[in-house]
Amino acid sequence: MNSTIKEPFELSGVGLHSGVNTVVRVLPADPGVGRYFVRVDLPSKPVIPAEIEAVSQTTLSTELATEAGRVRTVEHLLAALFGSGVDNARIEIDGAEVPLMDGSALSWVKAIASSGVTSFSTTRPNLSTPIWIREGDAFVAALPSSELRFTYGIDFEYSAIGNQWHSWSSSGESFATAIAPARTFGFAESIEQLRQAGLIKGGSLENALVCSREGWLNPPLRFSNEPARHKLLDLVGDLSLLGSVLPVAHFIAYKASHKLHVRLARAIKFELK
Repeated sequence: MNSTIKEPFELSGVGLHSGVNTVVRVLPADPGVGRYFVRVDLPSKPVIPAEIEAVSQTTLSTELATEAGRVRTVEHLLAALFGSGVDNARIEIDGAEVPLMDGSALSWVKAIASSGVTSFSTTRPNLSTPIWIREGDAFVAALPSSELRFTYGIDFEYSAIGNQWHSWSSSGESFATAIAPARTFGFAESIEQLRQAGLIKGGSLENALVCSREGWLNPPLRFSNEPARHKLLDLVGDLSLLGSVLPVAHFIAYKASHKLHVRLARAIKFELK
């Protein structure tokens, strides 16, 4: 797990939930240190590891925290690093939330590609025992497999979405073209309630797909099943918190959430101890 980016890069934008503009600078990191955030706006410049043990909450995004600092909505940037083959990275941020950009991981993937990635060879453990976690009719699973694969299914009572699935393997489609462009999505009927709860202050039609009972408010979609692909992107970002422990397996999720993604990651770590 020795790869990192060749050159630093910097992007800025507004946070989905905070509505605050932040600057993120991603720098090369030494082999074996993994991916980690540094809150450069705080006096002690605390390090927050992008590891499953650091997850502090999963309400509509994944947040990492230590006693000294926290950083929210990390999943898209982490998915971009993982999908681009970046094992080690120092991520400096001058605020508490990673910017949403256009709601996808595309800006991050393009910046990583422009920076370049050092050559790497990844050796991952194999999963020998199936792991299933169920909550109502939602579930997440990790199944023994000969390849690393992610599959996601969603089902919403909105005619524009309905039941969708997507399956992605790193040996098949490119992450940059098949998964990274898929944008986050939400529902027009729940916007006011979420804002009253102090969430999605930075959400807009420019950085999220919004669906109503009548259809999409801001088409066109980038893929016919863009919502399912975006949920798969979130799953990749959350499971990347396992770092080198992430096994070769087929990961499947249906109607899941960041909370279930994290529960699966913790179960995998326990299984592979």
